[in-house]
Amino acid sequence: MALGNQSTSKIEPIIRLENVSKRFEFAEEQANSILESLINRFSRSPNKKQHQLAKELWAVNDVNFDIMPGQSMGIIGRNGSGKSTMMKMIARILRPTQGKITVRGRVSALLELGAGFHTDLTGRENIYLNASVLGLKKQAVEALFNSVVAFSELERFIDVPVKHYSSGMYMRLGFSVAVHVNPDVLIIDEILAVGDQTFQEKCIQRIYDLRQQGVTIVLVSHNLEMIRKLCTHLVWVENGRLRATGPTEEVIQQYLEFLYDHEPQQARKQTSNFERRGTGGIQITAVRLLDAAGNVQQSFKTGDPMTIEMRYTAYRPINEPEFGLAVYSNDGTKINGPNTRLAGIKTGTVTGSGIVRYKIQALPLLPGKYLLTTAIQDSRRAMAYDYLDNAFDFRVIPGGTTKETDGIIALPATWEWTPEVV
Repeated sequence: MALGNQSTSKIEPIIRLENVSKRFEFAEEQANSILESLINRFSRSPNKKQHQLAKELWAVNDVNFDIMPGQSMGIIGRNGSGKSTMMKMIARILRPTQGKITVRGRVSALLELGAGFHTDLTGRENIYLNASVLGLKKQAVEALFNSVVAFSELERFIDVPVKHYSSGMYMRLGFSVAVHVNPDVLIIDEILAVGDQTFQEKCIQRIYDLRQQGVTIVLVSHNLEMIRKLCTHLVWVENGRLRATGPTEEVIQQYLEFLYDHEPQQARKQTSNFERRGTGGIQITAVRLLDAAGNVQQSFKTGDPMTIEMRYTAYRPINEPEFGLAVYSNDGTKINGPNTRLAGIKTGTVTGSGIVRYKIQALPLLPGKYLLTTAIQDSRRAMAYDYLDNAFDFRVIPGGTTKETDGIIALPATWEWTPEVV
């Protein structure tokens, strides 16, 4: 049966990476002295092929993925995983060694502080320079100039050479230009980590507005909370290779599990750069995290029982010390701060050694990394005998009593749905 002249329109990706690889080659260092020449000569591997491979780095290796129009795509991975190299290839700053990258439309990229700026030119002149590089005519730049300056909040400094700008001022001007040139694709590489909190929030709101207008966003950041706010989908790369793509929360959970599995064991027991302070007299001698069977654990699932055990030693009689702790999310948000005084426990005069346990019947925390502070204090005199600030950490991993992943805690609640009867 004939279908006539019907046609089906397929939405094409605005960005497509096909078998993309990028290799960097490093020149062999020249010896500066006869001694260095002798050392290099006798330390070289007899296998010339291995020696040649040591001078090559495949920053990106056989990567394939699509970004659809209007999508907000985040790229995550550990330092050195190839994220920034990939972004520079999408922005056409670098060319792939192998494979093909297709980008449709105008790309506005904010990759490095001061990238695209001429340091001897003023802020005003750099706005015209950057906009013209992105294809805008002088008349178009003049029409948006006041808006760019107002958003950057640099009116007083717009005629000052940018070499005198701080890193925050660079970011303000660069971001403002990038979001005002009507891009089809906006690429941002960790640059929002610079600048004050108020301006960062302003930038995030602007990205939301661009999303509503259908602009495709590609974002690299180590800040997973920012990724959660701004991105609907993620690409995860590890050692230059694609590990996963998909909806944001699914990929983040895979990534967090990977980080936990590959974290050095000693780092899980006690953080390396915690602060300890206090007047002494009584000290915390050990802290353990226990599961329902009393076994020491560093990872728990949402809904699991968890006991925080603090061992202490009093070197002299201490009158009514308060034992307390505080749990923080990895970004520094305080989740809870209980202590024995608030619980109505009278400790009396404490001497010698002992154990204090804080028992959580069902851990409400969602998957992520958490930091633990423990303390012995005298709140009446606003004094700490022993205070271990963010001295310990633990993980909550997927697979607990809830499928929720967004946020910090799982609320003890249920859903009800009653359809309207017509």
